[in-house]
Amino acid sequence: MVAAVDPSSCIGCGRCSQICPEVFEMDGEVAIVKADPVPEEYEDQCWEAVEECPVTAISISGYGEYAFSGSFF
Repeated sequence: MVAAVDPSSCIGCGRCSQICPEVFEMDGEVAIVKADPVPEEYEDQCWEAVEECPVTAISISGYGEYAFSGSFF
């Protein structure tokens, strides 16, 4: 699976990098993805980061047949 952060949507809250620092890190005022593809052992934490993003700036692709962007709720 591949994660992406939309820099125009990211507000720099840092939740993703706190939840899954193996995949996300802060680059100044926005988050970036540092693991491409996401290592299998961090996929659950990556999904948690997607769920916790307050502005739905993280998207996931290459997860089976599905792509996901935004919050589950």
